[in-house]
Amino acid sequence: MKLEIHHLNTWYGRAHILFDVHARVGHGEVVAFLGRNGAGKTTTFASIVGLVPGITGDIVFDGTTVSGRKAHEIVRLGLGYVPEDRRIFTDLTVEENLMVGRQPPREGAPTWTPDMLYTLFPNLAEMRKRPGGQMSGGEQQMLTIARTLMGNPSLVLLDEPSEGLAPKIVEQMAEALTEMKRQGLTIILSEQNLHFARLISDRAYIIEKGRIRYEGTMDELEANPQVRDAYLAV
Repeated sequence: MKLEIHHLNTWYGRAHILFDVHARVGHGEVVAFLGRNGAGKTTTFASIVGLVPGITGDIVFDGTTVSGRKAHEIVRLGLGYVPEDRRIFTDLTVEENLMVGRQPPREGAPTWTPDMLYTLFPNLAEMRKRPGGQMSGGEQQMLTIARTLMGNPSLVLLDEPSEGLAPKIVEQMAEALTEMKRQGLTIILSEQNLHFARLISDRAYIIEKGRIRYEGTMDELEANPQVRDAYLAV
């Protein structure tokens, strides 16, 4: 298994947010965490990557227990994180943002170069010298994913990658994630957009009020309108 989560409980201060969350993600899989706003998706990702101190349970990445470790230690093991708010360096150009994310190649993970990423995201190739602050939201989303890939991770957490993007950009994003999967990258994405998740995901977990309510393949979820209506309908 690439990632295993057992009995994950997370607190923010005295507020108990996640309750015995569990998940398993295999090498090369794309797995979606689905749920409404406030369901606990972002907190799950922050807990995995070591950004929340108040957790109990076990998180095992590539056979190494990472629960309780600091974020920079986890990232150095090959776990990439693309946050929902992007966090690009607005004063740096596209090229400079990519260089900030650069790490050496690592065993068992695809190796990315700027030229490969410009092929993956053609929009970025046309604006290499443009400051990040002068890009659209969709272009910034592409840039933050590309910057994360420059770290040559073996697993990437993508928090709401399609949120707020124009339909054409969402389509380009789905094509890019499909290519990332072909390169052997393991991907976990947090999504409210079931259609987008269905385009690229193998399996799904549905989280609601901090608890896993459903797990199965995307085909099984497609065939279960009762679950979709209960936990995903707006």
